[in-house]
Amino acid sequence: MAVINENEMQYEALLDVAKQMILAARTAPKGRGVNNLGMSIITGNDIQELAKASRDIGQKEDYHIFERDAANVLNSAQAVVLIGTKIASLGLKVCGLCGFPDCVSKDKEPDFPCAFNTTDLGIAVGSAVSIAMDMRVDNRIMYTIGMAAQKMGLLGKDYKIVYGIPLSATSKNPFFDRKK
Repeated sequence: MAVINENEMQYEALLDVAKQMILAARTAPKGRGVNNLGMSIITGNDIQELAKASRDIGQKEDYHIFERDAANVLNSAQAVVLIGTKIASLGLKVCGLCGFPDCVSKDKEPDFPCAFNTTDLGIAVGSAVSIAMDMRVDNRIMYTIGMAAQKMGLLGKDYKIVYGIPLSATSKNPFFDRKK
């Protein structure tokens, strides 16, 4: 008879959930079926580097929530799912959801997001965290961790808007009820 220790299987189970989250995000609906999303799973020492980058932003900008989230991720996350989007218009003749009359006009401002980029990202992130919720894995969507990942180029230089979703399996979700 083999005994599998909880700590041994917990990490593997979290990685399986993270992979399922990425699959759910990938298959989430996207405007015109165009994929502008990128995703990764961060583990081990890379979590430490990500937390350090978030802390550095907080110190540089004098904005404590980056430091708070960095400490939270460093102390509690066993994996972090990153989901980000490129900024690319869909080539629509009539739209205007981004504030420009059409994609040709929007493309003159290449750093201005297409409304579909952020909408698709939001749907994908929602699909991903729904998997974590279904599996009862502690998680929280963090723009702070996403910004640090974006500045580090963890998804690649083309991904301009990124969210980080730390994962943990504990008796109480460590990503809520945090100090302000």
